[in-house]
Amino acid sequence: MHVAPGSWRRRLEVRCCGNHPSATMRDPSTNHQTVEFRIDQSSPSASVRILSLHGDTDLHSAPELREALHDVIAEGATTVIVDLSGTTVIDSTSLGVLLGALKRLREREDGQIRLVVSRPEVRRILEITMLDRIFAVYETQDEAVADPSEHAR
Repeated sequence: MHVAPGSWRRRLEVRCCGNHPSATMRDPSTNHQTVEFRIDQSSPSASVRILSLHGDTDLHSAPELREALHDVIAEGATTVIVDLSGTTVIDSTSLGVLLGALKRLREREDGQIRLVVSRPEVRRILEITMLDRIFAVYETQDEAVADPSEHAR
């Protein structure tokens, strides 16, 4: 593969960490790790699942996010909390995945997705796309779990 002078390419390495593979992007010229994506799951109650995302949530990680959301919805979760605190970037592909999951949950009785967004740059993306009006957005996981409301605010 020919790479034009002055351009760069990144190599995707997939590692297995327990049951969750993680992807690491490296700039081959420096071998510097620039991105790692993983999803941690927890369940504070039978109907609530928390997905904590770490790394860039983009075109490359969207399939893993879609699968994780599909799995927790199929397992019966009616409230899914997606913690974006560890997310450095979120793109339109991943936002589309979140919207698709919200649609699936709303087809059920009062299903919802709550987003935890502590990074101002990620919050700004939600504001620009007006998705902060579609999803309930919280500063912390504790706030998202404690909110007794049945609908996104």
